Amino acid sequence: MPGIGLDPENIDKSVSPCDDFFQYASGTWLKNNPIPAAESRWSSWNTLINQNEAVMRGILEESAAETTAPKGSNLQKVGDYYATAMDSAAIEKAGLKFLQPELARITAVKDLKSLQSQLVRQQLLQTRSVFNMGVAQDRKKSDEYALYLSQGGLTLPDRDYYLKDDARSQKIRTAYTSYLTNMFRMLGDSEAAASKNAAAVLRLETRLAKASKDRVALRDPLANYNKMSVADAHKQYPNLGLPGMLTALGLSTAKQVIVRQPEFLKEASAALKQEPLADWKTYLRWHVVSSLAPALPKAYVDESFRFSQVLSGAKQQQPRWKRMLRSTDSALGEAFGQLYVDKAFTPETKEKALVMVKNIKEAMGEHIRGLEWMSKETKAEALKKLDAFTVKIGYPDKWKDYSALSISRESYLKNVLASREWETRDNLQHLGKPIDRTVWGMTPPTVNAYYNPSMNEIVFPAGIMQPPFFDPKADDAVNYGGMGAVIGHEITHGFDDQGRQSDAEGNLRDWWSQQDAAEFTKRADMVGSQYSAFQPLDSVFVNGKLTMGENLADFGGLALAFSALQKQLANTYGNGPRPIYDGFTPEQRFFLAWAQVWRTNARPEYLRQQVLTDPHSPAQFRTNGPLMNMPEFYKAFGCQDGQKMVRKDAERAKVW
Repeated sequence: MPGIGLDPENIDKSVSPCDDFFQYASGTWLKNNPIPAAESRWSSWNTLINQNEAVMRGILEESAAETTAPKGSNLQKVGDYYATAMDSAAIEKAGLKFLQPELARITAVKDLKSLQSQLVRQQLLQTRSVFNMGVAQDRKKSDEYALYLSQGGLTLPDRDYYLKDDARSQKIRTAYTSYLTNMFRMLGDSEAAASKNAAAVLRLETRLAKASKDRVALRDPLANYNKMSVADAHKQYPNLGLPGMLTALGLSTAKQVIVRQPEFLKEASAALKQEPLADWKTYLRWHVVSSLAPALPKAYVDESFRFSQVLSGAKQQQPRWKRMLRSTDSALGEAFGQLYVDKAFTPETKEKALVMVKNIKEAMGEHIRGLEWMSKETKAEALKKLDAFTVKIGYPDKWKDYSALSISRESYLKNVLASREWETRDNLQHLGKPIDRTVWGMTPPTVNAYYNPSMNEIVFPAGIMQPPFFDPKADDAVNYGGMGAVIGHEITHGFDDQGRQSDAEGNLRDWWSQQDAAEFTKRADMVGSQYSAFQPLDSVFVNGKLTMGENLADFGGLALAFSALQKQLANTYGNGPRPIYDGFTPEQRFFLAWAQVWRTNARPEYLRQQVLTDPHSPAQFRTNGPLMNMPEFYKAFGCQDGQKMVRKDAERAKVW
């Protein structure tokens, strides 16, 4: 009998599963699914995202056609936003008309004080200028909101792009300089001025990059927690104009601030005073225009895409409807999400997922209790944390209230500006209020999931609860290898090298005995060195330290889902025979489902950027890396010592 949820046609039988499982499980699919021109990679995620976006597009087109929706309703806002986003003729006709007020504000800057006011405006508009400010739970007092200041101000995806001198980094800086110069020219600067202004932006951003922490250093939650009084922060970073900024943002009651990267803010403050005011005005003009380029006439969109090609390797632009669908989801995620959930998410899916979560949480409890390397006291704390997990599936119990956001059919750019300002104010208004535990960090249609350490919660939006991750009609083995491993992955994040530093209440607190922490670190370091040896391209290696949390979560997620599946099979079949579908046992189908989730073709440009900036390892190592350490995998496929997927006992990493 054929099974549901796995297509054996995707398998490449010329490869042994014990030599390269990624290639074995998906080789034929990889050969038959080249990367489309508008993409930088192509994977089973894309297949699901495409199906999902077709549903979303239908909802948006219906909403945009509905011109009589009650004013202020979700339908009116979503419909008007998407209608203006798709009206490229109106965008061309408007030119820079709706951007001019923002540019005029920057032109009017005449001294440090007015520059500081302009930085307030940039915070509201989310243009990533100089630094970032926001409100989030206090990492050490998770029942309170805190104000955070952190590094920012760069256009390129990572500080290393400004500082490294290898050929790829130089090529990117050259392309970036052209991008800057062309955009300034389009804004009306002369050739000489455009070139001079491009150099000024690159110089300022390079100065900020030198003061920025790298991505591995940003993963240390304690080093990135520096609480001080607002008065002290003002004394240390006088040129940010913090007191005036807080008043302007309605935060004058704030007494304390958590500074995530003090060295960066010190340097940013010095630079605001030392660098010529004209250069800062040029920098702000750039950040406004580049941040809003997708809502400007086609020439600006094309220029922006030309540069992004150098980073991603994509050959052509995504169709407009896809870009604007993502923009609508970003701006009105929960208004749009309500329309989406009504159409695309069934209660049956939620029920089945909740059962899986319960089973996988139970498996984690059993794994913790059975650990040989952890003491009784630390186990008790770990189990307490596990019991305190909150689970959110599908969509929020309480939807966001968009009544203060005004959206119309006048201008797409105005709608983008209004929604960004609304979102910033919505975030800042939490300060001083009780913690809102109903808030979601992703929108319902999102194909993704997350663990939030401050809330100690795992969250699975409706978008991911679909094949290949989850199919209510598929057998348990496929669902546990897909969605089960994703659920286990998010649970394990609560106990990875970062998550383990928070307790059951979500506070940064060391609840480990010294010996247990040392045992954990020894095992985690083994995982780190395994991944640092993986090589996706010539002379390009995975960064085992940057990807540590995700790799540990993959290891844990698979181990937990496999245990939960065994229990599920025992409940269903007792000691009787297990079903064989397409010639595969449940255990084999479990691992094939895991590989199916990660099958990916990626461009070399994308892989290079991923290795530098992404805490997730490239797909083939997400597939093979954990399995190379799992005797359960060896047994399922009859793998023997000496085969490439098999590690010797002493070289195997086992954490959870």
